[in-house]
Amino acid sequence: MFIRQLHYLIALDKYRHFGRAAESCHVSQPALSSGIRELERELGITIIRRNRSFQGITPEGERVIQWVRQTLASLDGLKQEADLIRSVPGGHLAIGVIPTAGHAATLLSAQYREILPQLTLEVASLSTPEILQRLKSQQILLGLLYDRSIAGEDYDVLPLFTEHYVLVASEQASLPHQLGWAEVAELPLCLLSRDMQNRRTLGERFEAAEAVPRVVLESNDMRVLLAECQSGRAFTILPLSAVPLGHGGSGLRAHAILPEHREQVCLVRLRRDTQPPLSQAAWQIAAGLDLEAALELPSSPAP
Repeated sequence: MFIRQLHYLIALDKYRHFGRAAESCHVSQPALSSGIRELERELGITIIRRNRSFQGITPEGERVIQWVRQTLASLDGLKQEADLIRSVPGGHLAIGVIPTAGHAATLLSAQYREILPQLTLEVASLSTPEILQRLKSQQILLGLLYDRSIAGEDYDVLPLFTEHYVLVASEQASLPHQLGWAEVAELPLCLLSRDMQNRRTLGERFEAAEAVPRVVLESNDMRVLLAECQSGRAFTILPLSAVPLGHGGSGLRAHAILPEHREQVCLVRLRRDTQPPLSQAAWQIAAGLDLEAALELPSSPAP
């Protein structure tokens, strides 16, 4: 079986005429017909109904054509990945990431290293203003942040996944499965510092609920917030993917906050007429990664 035979079959399915299919493949009609007959002999089935001309495709042939389309698409993907590896054999990729997207950044970085094993990576946890400033000064090549933070035409934006916010509490805390924003405001809260987009977003949600949050601790380090929650001294509000639920001994539980608030997380780069090969490769890899599935984000937190 040769790849050209698969292309012959796809062309014949498209044109339903031996002559036009052969012309599109830049071969003679006898060569195309012979190639398809050889494919039929190898597979042991009849794909094309023919007399002196094309008469149609058999039911078995229709199934073969579906398989051929999938195979050729996979081959195209393989060629694109090979092109990436040839064009970017190595290099250094610096990425700025908002603290709440650390888990997503880990998955994205793993994909980069798998496809480009000679690549070295630098991932910095930064506030949104710092990410945008470093993108402009070209200290970093990519940023991972909320799409609502991007304004103007200076950046390319690639949506990666949609996140929603939850209340994080100790497993020992006695709380209902769902709370309103006004109810959450009455709890002792430890939140990210005021320079973070996360904190500005929460401020908007509390204001909409006409509630003033009771903030007892602020930090730009999520580990501090999670430790406070584990101790039972306070509660925090974070995107669900940032909460280490399901990890043995985390001692944490997520509670839905109503009305639910969602944010789209995206990859951002400085817009240029011609992107460097590394930037183009990193963008292409990210576009092919289903982070929504990789993060295993449910439609809403489990009760």
